[in-house]
Amino acid sequence: ANAWSADHVVQMKNMGADGTMVFEPGFLKVAVGDTVTFEPTDQGHNSESIANLVPAGAKGWKGGFGQKTTVTIDKEGVYVYKCLPHAMVAMVGVIQAGNATNLEKVKADSKALSATFVMSKDRLDKYLAQAK
Repeated sequence: ANAWSADHVVQMKNMGADGTMVFEPGFLKVAVGDTVTFEPTDQGHNSESIANLVPAGAKGWKGGFGQKTTVTIDKEGVYVYKCLPHAMVAMVGVIQAGNATNLEKVKADSKALSATFVMSKDRLDKYLAQAK
């Protein structure tokens, strides 16, 4: 990280502003080179990127359960991530780094993920709608 990069914090919560099982904030805009730290408020959560829902060539991540995980955002574009055990209840989040260069691809490719949600079925769409 350079002197100009920022660290952003995303909390993994059982209950938050957007309902149950959420990342807060659910949508985050950062600069390439910034770090994002995922902080669990419960041992049952993790954060991991979703392979086909990140910019081409971006380095993915998979945090351990109940562990603070810090990732450096290395490519411009839109990243979708999930909490593995709570993905079916739409515990997902979106990070936009710089311009949303891959937004249309992510919107199309995320439909299969959204179809697996048993609640909050429009959560991911709402987060992606904030990307520009």
